[in-house]
Amino acid sequence: MKTRDRILATSLLLFNEEGEPNVTTVDISNEMNISPGNLYYHFKGKEAIIEELFADFEREISSILNAPLQKALSVEDSWFYLYVVFEEIYNFRFFYQNLTNILHRYDSINRRFKRLMQLKSRTVEVLLVAVKEHGILEIAPAEMQQLRDSITLTLTYWLTYSDLKGQHYSPPVSIHKGVFQIVHLMVPYLTEEYAHVYRECKALYEQAMAELDVTCPT
Repeated sequence: MKTRDRILATSLLLFNEEGEPNVTTVDISNEMNISPGNLYYHFKGKEAIIEELFADFEREISSILNAPLQKALSVEDSWFYLYVVFEEIYNFRFFYQNLTNILHRYDSINRRFKRLMQLKSRTVEVLLVAVKEHGILEIAPAEMQQLRDSITLTLTYWLTYSDLKGQHYSPPVSIHKGVFQIVHLMVPYLTEEYAHVYRECKALYEQAMAELDVTCPT
């Protein structure tokens, strides 16, 4: 792996584990066992690293979020698709855990993140419409917009919420909890014919949590 790529990979690891404000370029160079000057040759400061990492995240999450807009997903695939979205966000979680601070410090990231939020919202709406057309949800247009916004909000702030509660879970647990929270938001709108969908999702969630030896909230 090239030094530049190693710097990005190491920075992402440290930012995710320690929190971006707590990591300096000296910390990154020490972790890599290279000189600060060597790091500076590739990136003129931590700001440049953050910009590059956001560009990587933006490219990857945009590709994921655009997929349902380009080709309709089956109901079954929509369930697994949520895991893909949560996993990608988790991989770059330091952005979300320090979101307000980063958006305040970086105007370019602020503008681009707002576009990602709009893309998230459009993708969620497309998925909800597809589920509704399959007869799984019975929901009025106004409530559809509220549900769309609630799901988008969960996708954006579920990590912050866990941190504020002092809940620091392993990646699989955190992702399972995020996905199940979104499924739970749809419960009031499930048609009688598909009421079993929630029970099945809950059973899968509880099974996953049991395998990870985590107590599910009641």
